[in-house]
Amino acid sequence: MPTKTQKPKERLVVVGNGMASLRFLERLTERAPGRFDVTVVGAEPVAAYNRVLLSSLLGGEVDEAACGFRPLPWYEEHGLRLITGAPVTEIDRANRLAVVGSAHVLPYDRLVLAVGSLPIRLPLPGIDLPGVLTFRDFSDVAAIRKAAVEHAKAVVIGGGLLGLEAAVGLARLGVDTTLVHVMDRVMERQLDHAAARLVRTAMEARGVKMVLSANTAAIEGDGRVERLRMKDGSVIPADLVVMSVGIRASTALAQSCGLACGRGITVDDRMTTSDPDVFALGECAEHRGMVYGLVEPAYEQADVLARHLLGEAATYPGTSLATSLKVSGLPVFSAGIVDTPEGAEAVVMHDAAAGLYRKLIIADGCLAGAVFVGDISEQARCKALIRDRTPLDPNDRDDLMFGPAPKTLAA
Repeated sequence: MPTKTQKPKERLVVVGNGMASLRFLERLTERAPGRFDVTVVGAEPVAAYNRVLLSSLLGGEVDEAACGFRPLPWYEEHGLRLITGAPVTEIDRANRLAVVGSAHVLPYDRLVLAVGSLPIRLPLPGIDLPGVLTFRDFSDVAAIRKAAVEHAKAVVIGGGLLGLEAAVGLARLGVDTTLVHVMDRVMERQLDHAAARLVRTAMEARGVKMVLSANTAAIEGDGRVERLRMKDGSVIPADLVVMSVGIRASTALAQSCGLACGRGITVDDRMTTSDPDVFALGECAEHRGMVYGLVEPAYEQADVLARHLLGEAATYPGTSLATSLKVSGLPVFSAGIVDTPEGAEAVVMHDAAAGLYRKLIIADGCLAGAVFVGDISEQARCKALIRDRTPLDPNDRDDLMFGPAPKTLAA
């Protein structure tokens, strides 16, 4: 009980326990341990884990324990009350209450929504057949592994990062895997055609068949999925279909309590929603018209919100989009624009045999975009140059393309 001279702690309820939520809690407890009375509510039955490792989990390279970030005692040691496996079903903003399940009620002074996103399911005939799954969380991985029996044929729809990861994970299990993508290259938002060809080659080397510029007309089967019928009339046999065509911000809870929403929950530069006591961050938040589906913006937002709630001057200006990852074991980096616009200059180095590719896009004397495959050692410098619009000096092109020249000792 607080003494007469002590103010009771502000009650902070955090809805969602994913990667963005955990980063926020880490920053909050680092800067001001015990400042708030914190309750964290997660819909999944486990504490926050690393979704980046889902492909490795699917392929059997790691187990669920290796995907975890913080063990359950960490929450207790930092004064955080954690509720798992119980989604918040209602928010009563007038009375500042968050309802968990059908009856449990949590009063709050400040509320943070970190409810993430939902996988998109294309409105195709047969989409509800047994054997059509998504790839976003632990339960999806378990369902895919159960369906991926010996001699099964799997089709992954979607050539973005998650689709590629799902296909690689299935191939690691020894499953006959085909990836179908509507565009003429994979990861078209991050890679140009030359870089995408290298990634395709790496995928095929892992045993994944690639079918590009392919439109799915229907998923067919008698009682469960048996095949994909394409719009050109061709058929691809399938015992398992993994839908990985993108995500959309989870806004239903926010909309139900009257918060302003667009494609995501609308927030300002301090991650504040249309209610000054309610905040949002991560994949569910829309900031200056942008909804980010990446980890880096979510972490930057988490840092800003933690500082703001502690009374520090902190604003989020947005994130300069960049992608740095490994696709089928191949390092890939992309930042800024990908395809060379009219009036810009492209500087390219390409060694297909070695699996190496570098492209710099230069516009108005500044670096406007970069795509690297195989060797991404200059990625940090590229990100900074693109973000800050720093004019390139005469040595920058060679340094970025081949790495800085070794320093020589003065005679």
